[in-house]
Amino acid sequence: MITRYFDSINFAWPWMLWLLLLLPLLVLWYWKKQANRRAAMVVSSTSVLEKSRSGWKRKFYHLPFILRLLTLACIILALARPQTRFDEEQVSGEGVDIILCIDVSGSMLAQDFSPNRLEAAKQVAAEFVDSRKTDRVGVVIFSGESFTICPITTDKAVLKSQIYGIQSGLLEDGTAIGSGLATSSDRLRTSKAKSKVVILLTDGENNGGQIPPVTAKEIAKRLGIRVYTIGVGTDGYAPIPVQADDGSVQMQREKVNIDEKLLTQIANETGGRYFRAQDNESLENIYEEIDQLEKSTIEVSAMRRYTEKFLPLALAAIVFLFLEWLLRLTILRKFP
Repeated sequence: MITRYFDSINFAWPWMLWLLLLLPLLVLWYWKKQANRRAAMVVSSTSVLEKSRSGWKRKFYHLPFILRLLTLACIILALARPQTRFDEEQVSGEGVDIILCIDVSGSMLAQDFSPNRLEAAKQVAAEFVDSRKTDRVGVVIFSGESFTICPITTDKAVLKSQIYGIQSGLLEDGTAIGSGLATSSDRLRTSKAKSKVVILLTDGENNGGQIPPVTAKEIAKRLGIRVYTIGVGTDGYAPIPVQADDGSVQMQREKVNIDEKLLTQIANETGGRYFRAQDNESLENIYEEIDQLEKSTIEVSAMRRYTEKFLPLALAAIVFLFLEWLLRLTILRKFP
């Protein structure tokens, strides 16, 4: 109990604790006083008093002095003003609302990234979420159609869980860049954030969806959304797993076709930038660069509060003093 009480305790006036050195001096004084005691009455024999020496009162003889020492110790500790400290940080500022728009078409399983493009994109996206401490982030996936798997939120655990759960084949296959961007823009349509951003990641050319990429770009511009586009894939050919007729999975080399002209146009006209990632490291660097470009305005104010903890010590001192007084008036009472 005592250990739990003094856990995380600070003393406002620690110099008062030097008074505790008085306690061993008082013990020394008391010991010398007892050693120099002289009889108050002269008797011919002490045999009559032997029984009283071994009586139960004798066992409590020094208890009043011990109680007085405890009283003094509690008073000194209380005078040192024990306190508990509580530190609190208040974070305020203007955050950024961000939608991560990720291509989940079959070509994202190409293994020119480790272990493939989609898994690399998921890992980097999750790390990006961790870096955005005060921002709201959402996730949209697209292939031949688009779907919101997580609306904008500050719950990083939910976001990362949804990101790690992304798989290819959840939607109709294809690459509907316009649909992905339009769905992402719609998620930011009612946002009151000072800055609204879409990070669109794809490895192909638009070949599906009901909304043309140019139309989706105009929607983003009208809503004041800045779009960063990322083309994922090496130059030339990349190995892609393809399921054969017998059910086995075979590796097939397919040409990497990224519509860089379209992605650059979307980025430039919305105030963003186009990036090309050809391996895991370059993809990580791109997200780090975007993280630096889209900084939030954050103000951190620290509060420190103290709670006085002298009351239990003061109450203990009163109890010890009362017990000493009670003993001296009852079982250890002295008669003149």
